[in-house]
Amino acid sequence: MKLQQLRYIWEVAHHDLNVSATAQSLYTSQPGISKQIRLLEDELGVEVFSRSGKHLTRITPAGEQIIETAGEILRKVDSIKQIAQEFSNEKKGTLTIATTHTQARYALPGVISNFIKQYPDVSLHMHQGTPMQIAEMAADGSVDFAIATEALELFSDLIMMPCYRWNRCVVVPKGHPLSKLPKLTLEALAEYPIVTYVFGFTGRSKLDEAFSHRGLTPKVVFTAADADVIKTYVRLGLGVGIVARMAVDETLDSDLVALDASGLFESSVTKIGFRRGTFLRGYMCDFIGKFAPHLDREMLGKAMQCHNKSEIDELFKDTVLPTY
Repeated sequence: MKLQQLRYIWEVAHHDLNVSATAQSLYTSQPGISKQIRLLEDELGVEVFSRSGKHLTRITPAGEQIIETAGEILRKVDSIKQIAQEFSNEKKGTLTIATTHTQARYALPGVISNFIKQYPDVSLHMHQGTPMQIAEMAADGSVDFAIATEALELFSDLIMMPCYRWNRCVVVPKGHPLSKLPKLTLEALAEYPIVTYVFGFTGRSKLDEAFSHRGLTPKVVFTAADADVIKTYVRLGLGVGIVARMAVDETLDSDLVALDASGLFESSVTKIGFRRGTFLRGYMCDFIGKFAPHLDREMLGKAMQCHNKSEIDELFKDTVLPTY
């Protein structure tokens, strides 16, 4: 059994069983990959993939478990390489982050700019996706860090730490009736068509819970994953927008009025997560510290010793998070 063979079955499984695409991504030949997979299956005495002619059709039950274990082995190998790199050149390497549009557009630019200035030889890669996709990428080792508000708690293999609290605002065109109210209420808001985030994005669940608890049904007429798209449709008169407060720029959005909605909705917490057992290189710890200053190396060490979500929650229960 060779590491190369484990790499091949892992990559094929994550390229929709397309051996040709896998070969291109690994800069090798399709026949070479097929041969090594066959040799591994012969050695193990079971098929990892079912076939129809020359085409792979599905992963077998045995293959599911073999590929999962292969992924764990490959991640351990990567950790060994990272340990060696840390001691050979602590300021050179790669850092891969998965996050949502709101985090990438509004929360991370300053952090990333400062990080790159300090670590010019670290290659930084960002993937954007849904919270579920982000959590999955962190859980299977495709990325180093996941940064999101929703869905991270669904993956027990992730160590998730709170970074900051944030709340929402209602954005309306200038002169809108809501902007003239002495106090914004959910009842008043429910009278208008609403443009907001797709369910599962950027704390959308808190919004739905608030209306539900008051026995109200919001008229959500349009949803998007991108706050800038939401604001565009508010400008077009489609409805009033509900977005993260950080997503409103007083200069760029001067044609809109941002109404404080912190009293209407429970605040949300953005978290950063990484796979349990990950070796954090020095620059990785520094990135986390730049994004969430209370997550210093001592707190990171304590979090990595926690065995489950309850222990992590207990660790941070007295932490005062910054609010945006």
